[in-house]
Amino acid sequence: MAESVYKVIELVGTSPESWEKAAAAAIKRAAKTLRDLRVAEVSQLDMQLKDGRVESYRAKVKVSFKYEGES
Repeated sequence: MAESVYKVIELVGTSPESWEKAAAAAIKRAAKTLRDLRVAEVSQLDMQLKDGRVESYRAKVKVSFKYEGES
């Protein structure tokens, strides 16, 4: 098996409905410009509040993909 290198980036997805949809939004957007996504790890969950109510859910996601730069 050939050696491989993967790059990890961190994204923040948001949703007015849930953390799950916030994480999915981050992955959906990443998939538009990155190829060969491999693993996604939710590293942090939080909420934005307004007037004492939840305005949106936020999910910080670490995404890895195969690095195709020069070796």
